[in-house]
Amino acid sequence: MKLASLKHGRDGHLVIVSRDLKTAVDAGKIAETMQEALDNWETVAPLLQAQYDRLNDGKGDFFTFVPEVCAAPLPRAYQWLDGSAYINHVELVRKARNAEVPESFYSDPLMYQGASDTFIGPMDPIVAISEDHGIDFEAEVVVITDDVPMAVSPAKAKDHIKLIMLVDDVSLRGLIPNELRKGFGFVHGKASSAFSPVAVTPDELGKAWRGTKVHLPLLVEYNEKPFGKTNAGKDMTFNFAKLVAHAAATRKLCAGTIIGSGTVSNQDKDGGPGRTVEEGGLGYSCIAEIRMIETIKDGKPSTSFMKFGDRVSVEMNDKAGNSIFGKIDHFVEKYKK
Repeated sequence: MKLASLKHGRDGHLVIVSRDLKTAVDAGKIAETMQEALDNWETVAPLLQAQYDRLNDGKGDFFTFVPEVCAAPLPRAYQWLDGSAYINHVELVRKARNAEVPESFYSDPLMYQGASDTFIGPMDPIVAISEDHGIDFEAEVVVITDDVPMAVSPAKAKDHIKLIMLVDDVSLRGLIPNELRKGFGFVHGKASSAFSPVAVTPDELGKAWRGTKVHLPLLVEYNEKPFGKTNAGKDMTFNFAKLVAHAAATRKLCAGTIIGSGTVSNQDKDGGPGRTVEEGGLGYSCIAEIRMIETIKDGKPSTSFMKFGDRVSVEMNDKAGNSIFGKIDHFVEKYKK
């Protein structure tokens, strides 16, 4: 099934969205918010599914689904943990700095805890103070869990993945290096993230959901031109079951925990770091990656980070070309006090 949150108060109002993303029905009599649904998933999910089936049959008191009035499916979450599951991306970062990738990175996932109190909607602007902060998008796939026990195994962790979304994990690249040098993680370098209009249950992906990976291209347009079409199931060193187990290694996770894949990144077919879409490659899911490749090749980057007024969109289609999650589509806007 497919679920969304209309903008309403701090936590939104839950609606059920049709498979074709054209219509929706109010879910308030079952669960008023996404968090309430996740807190009571075993009881609530069958009721939501029944309404979803009716909606797809054209039954019930449905209305037109409008992504512009959506908040993030979880407008705020108890926890947002982002991994870096695509080692190709990590290798490029290190190579651009003339540094080796530690051997542990291939067996022990990287993960940080991000801010989860002010997510933005799929059509909301990216609000930034200065272009000098190095505004960048990061297109990723994320999952939402129910309650996950501490020290869960990857085999059992997969059963705790209840919903899947897309995210533009906005980064301020100019602020990150100084924060990393402090050795204590990100604060200023990560702006509010934007999620797809709709969160879907894994069964909606059919055969594309295999091995707790999403085996479909992640489509990124930058200023209305194709920028990336990397396959989210390819070159993913750690699948979502492993990421969930890693997050729960020493503590339990509460329902509504969001766990990200990190920037989707593919090697080129010849094993190289990847080429632009214009060059016949799969492109990239963030600007930083093309800048790293430019640095490796030319000694310095030539592609700039985002400017005020720039536009980025993130979407994923099924094999028939139909949008699965709806589209993240927003502009960069200067912050005004």
